Amino acid sequence: MGSSWLALPSFSSFNTNRFIVRSNSDSYNRTNHSHGIQRRWIDAQFDRSLASQHRFTVASYNILADRNASQHADLYDNIPSRYINWDRRQKILSDELFQWNPDIICLQRRTGDTSDGCAMFWKADKFQALDEESIQYKDIGLRDNVAQLLVFEMRGSNSRRLVVGNIHVLYNPNRGEVKLAQIRFLSSKAQTLSEKWGNAPVILAGDFNSTPESGIYKFLSSSELNIKLYDRKVLSGQKRCRPAQVLGEKKETVGPFNLLDGLLDCWTDEEVKTATGDSKCHLAVHPLKLNSSYATVNGSASTRGFNGEPLATSYHSKFLGTVDYLWYSDGIVPTRVLDTVSISDLLRVGGLPCKKVGSDHLALVSEFSFSVAHNKSTDIDAASPRVDIEEHDLLQS
Repeated sequence: MGSSWLALPSFSSFNTNRFIVRSNSDSYNRTNHSHGIQRRWIDAQFDRSLASQHRFTVASYNILADRNASQHADLYDNIPSRYINWDRRQKILSDELFQWNPDIICLQRRTGDTSDGCAMFWKADKFQALDEESIQYKDIGLRDNVAQLLVFEMRGSNSRRLVVGNIHVLYNPNRGEVKLAQIRFLSSKAQTLSEKWGNAPVILAGDFNSTPESGIYKFLSSSELNIKLYDRKVLSGQKRCRPAQVLGEKKETVGPFNLLDGLLDCWTDEEVKTATGDSKCHLAVHPLKLNSSYATVNGSASTRGFNGEPLATSYHSKFLGTVDYLWYSDGIVPTRVLDTVSISDLLRVGGLPCKKVGSDHLALVSEFSFSVAHNKSTDIDAASPRVDIEEHDLLQS
């Protein structure tokens, strides 16, 4: 995103540019309309004593890089070409983000020197960055993907700190072991940063390329997964989310012995080692205790599905389902989320992008608050190490 297409209010960036742009921020409560698509905020049931000044909003958005849209035009053959045009989409994406006014933005699939990547922005007048880590998965043999981690401190908050991770997990549905390894590595790095900065709460945002019914989701939500109970080629659940399958127009092709097939699926020692870190161990684990903000905040039956997750966060000609999440650890709680939309509304627009949605994904936006227990326990550690944050361009190379 080395250009100036995205102008955000009072934001700094973990990217090629660092800039401050002033803008009116009173549009926080507006809804977004797009040919019948309307998104609304849903409040959580939470302790009303949580101070409003300790709340913050995080957005995660796979923005469909221009190169991806061009190289995979078959996914958008039913979308008017004007909605695919990058000049138009970049304005729509910017308008969407202005409207929701998040304090921290995590973008995936951004355009740069390579086709995929991540970028993170934050409001410089609300957070200061204390530490960071860039993850180039190719350096550890885990394909050409990237992730990033930043440690923030809320200004004027007496050491209320936060670790935010941003990831675009490998797409390939057949490589479940690589997906597990990428998430496991990010979680481990996030835990290390959390401990370094006084057990700061963690948020993991991104496109995880895995559905709520999948083994990958179970791994994230339960912190462990016995991989021998799953076929690695369907571990992400993506193959069951073609629109015809989701809408019931095509019967599921897997038979009654699907579970048995998974049990008997042959994992090589190398694949087991990739997934778990040990070729002799079939249990993949990560150190974080995570919950999904959208699953925590109850939505309506028209927008929510398995595990309370959105029915869909992405829609194109070959996929209709949920792959995007905002995971959080103890120490913070979600106070509200920007609800997604119903399947019927998505069908009405015929696919994404559309008139006022600039990507083939929907942005996830959640407001969080530091919990009371965390507020009391983090007025410490004033001498924690501080690291000067340099500007980075986090790309797949």
